[in-house]
Amino acid sequence: MLARILATGLVLAAGLVPSASVRAQYGDDRGYGPGGGAIECRSSGYNYSRCDVPWRDAQLVRQLSDTQCIRGRSWGFDRRGFVWVDRGCAGRFVPAGGGGGYYPGGPPPWQPGPDWNQRFTIRCESNDGRNNFCQVDVGGRGRVYLERQESSSPCQEGRTWGWNRGGVWVVQGCRGVFAIDRRW
Repeated sequence: MLARILATGLVLAAGLVPSASVRAQYGDDRGYGPGGGAIECRSSGYNYSRCDVPWRDAQLVRQLSDTQCIRGRSWGFDRRGFVWVDRGCAGRFVPAGGGGGYYPGGPPPWQPGPDWNQRFTIRCESNDGRNNFCQVDVGGRGRVYLERQESSSPCQEGRTWGWNRGGVWVVQGCRGVFAIDRRW
C-alpha cells in the first residue's frame, strides 16, 4: 500500500496525467493470445484510463474492482485500439469472441456479414422516470436518431436520451422510437 501511495505521488510530482494511455498487462492462465493475451486495465482514483491492445473489440471476463464495471459507462473499447476504464472500474479483458484477437500473422479481423449496414428502428422507454439502456450494436460509424417521440415528457438528445456504440439510453420519462443507422 505504501509503495502504491509513493508511486502515485511520484506520478503527480512528475506532472504526468493519470488518465494517459498505459501499456496493457498481458497474460493469464486462459491462454488468450500470444503469451496469454488477457489484459488488466484499471481506473486508479476513479480516473479515466486506457490500455492499448491489438484487438478489434474487447470483452470483460473478470471484474477486479469493488466498483461495478458496466460497458458503455465505466468501460468500453474505442476503434483506435484502446480498452478504456473509468469511475473506479478495474477488470481483466480479452478479445471479444473468446480469444480471436487480431495479431500480425494471426487470424484476420472479424468483419460483419452483408446485412450489417442497415437502418432499423427500436422502441426505448424510460418508465416511471427511471433510467433505461436499450442494448443494440450501432456499429463504429453508426448513428441514432429519434424517429418518433411517444411520451409527454420531452425527448432531447444529450439531455433525456443519447446513444453510444452499445445502444440507446433514456431518462426522465422519455419514450420513443429510435432509428438506428448501423454502419461498420
